[in-house]
Amino acid sequence: SHERICQYIAKESGSLVVSVGYRLAPEHKYPAAYEDCLNATQHFLQHLQHYGVDPARVTVCGDSAGGNLAAAVSQTLAGRSDLPRLRAQILIYPGLQALDFNLPSYQQNRGVPLLFRERAAFYSLQYVQGDTSNLEEVLEGSHIPPDMRLKYRKWVSPD
Repeated sequence: SHERICQYIAKESGSLVVSVGYRLAPEHKYPAAYEDCLNATQHFLQHLQHYGVDPARVTVCGDSAGGNLAAAVSQTLAGRSDLPRLRAQILIYPGLQALDFNLPSYQQNRGVPLLFRERAAFYSLQYVQGDTSNLEEVLEGSHIPPDMRLKYRKWVSPD
């Protein structure tokens, strides 16, 4: 689905673009896609000379669920000293939190196509557990225990 976009980015930036075909939910729930992306990125970083790539210029990028995966891979590799450091990450409308689907951005954009609030929660559940049976709980915010909500309030709150 992204081949033409990747070709355009490669041509316009004069870069090599590697697009990872990862396993998709709901058939393959978390962490399958993450593991596929992490393994592909590690392999690429270990073999940069084979591809003629400058180790100081490697960037990961992703949109939607791919943005989530790019962020997760970047975090995982950030502390590694045995691999070249990633120069940057490019996250395009990434799915980064599923603690609270009632934050202002979800409320303000709840009816904006293409990814309505309910659809965002639906796909998050497909990705994480391969099942959407508790969709209403997630939309209400009752899927998070109160102690966890307090613990993460500093990072995930309307404030």
